[in-house]
Amino acid sequence: MVRFTITFLQTARDDLAWFRADERKTIYAAVMRILGTDAGTESKKRKRLGPNPLAPWELKLGMYRVFYEVVDASKVRIVAIGYKQHNDLFIRGERVQL
Repeated sequence: MVRFTITFLQTARDDLAWFRADERKTIYAAVMRILGTDAGTESKKRKRLGPNPLAPWELKLGMYRVFYEVVDASKVRIVAIGYKQHNDLFIRGERVQL
C-alpha cells in the first residue's frame, strides 16, 4: 500500500477556511484518511474527472467535494474544496461550472 504525502495549495486552504470549524475538521480528517492511501485509484468516493478548470480528480464526502491532483506515485495536491447543492457546485459560496 502506497502512502501519499498530501499538500494543500493556498486556494484549497482558503476554501477550507470558508467552512465552519466542525466542517473543516470533518473534511480534513477524511482527506487525510482516504487520500493518504490509494489516491490514484477510482472508487465510489474517488473519481477521475474529464478535462475541467479545477483538477483531474474528485473526492466525494457527502455534500462536500475535494478536487485534487496525483502529482506522482507518492504525492497528492489538494487544489479546491467545495460543496454540492442538488446539481450545483459551490466553492466559497460561489457557484462554479465544471
